[in-house]
Amino acid sequence: MMKKNILFIAITILSINFSIAQEKLPIDLQKSTIKWIGEYTFYFGGHDGFIDFKEGYFIKENDIITGGEFIIDMNSMTNSDIEEQVGKDNLIDHLKNEDFFEVEKHPTATLQIKKVEYWKNNNGRIYADLTLKGITKPIYFDAHFNYKEKELKTRFKIDRTKWGVNYQSKVKDSAISDAIGFEVFIKL
Repeated sequence: MMKKNILFIAITILSINFSIAQEKLPIDLQKSTIKWIGEYTFYFGGHDGFIDFKEGYFIKENDIITGGEFIIDMNSMTNSDIEEQVGKDNLIDHLKNEDFFEVEKHPTATLQIKKVEYWKNNNGRIYADLTLKGITKPIYFDAHFNYKEKELKTRFKIDRTKWGVNYQSKVKDSAISDAIGFEVFIKL
């Protein structure tokens, strides 16, 4: 009788572990992209460029994405809208200094997915914690999951001032928007 109870408990524990098994899915760093977009508040224009993932993965449970963590290399920031190299270098140096992201002190940013809510056609809302400049704040954004192609696409904006990026915020006439846009493509 005791052996049967132990066997039943062992089978139950194994069944529970298999039913909630998690799989860690590393992203393809070469094919995944993050485009950043900074705009002016009162007139059209601004700057954009790219920044690289340093590492990242999704957590998959029961055939759907339920979590993940992504580390962004702040030193990889580039510009794509300025033509001359000196202008590109000046902008990137400015974005990396204490006016913006203090990259020397904070060389990485982190996004940790806490929860995903799904609705039809593989669309969902991702709830995550974003850490920039050592400050962690919750964010959420909508995303499209393409399980067949093993891809995720999303576009969202954050209020940079929540992470202490306050340069020319609320300055009349030439203000830089407090919103920073991101277009993210992730490939497994």
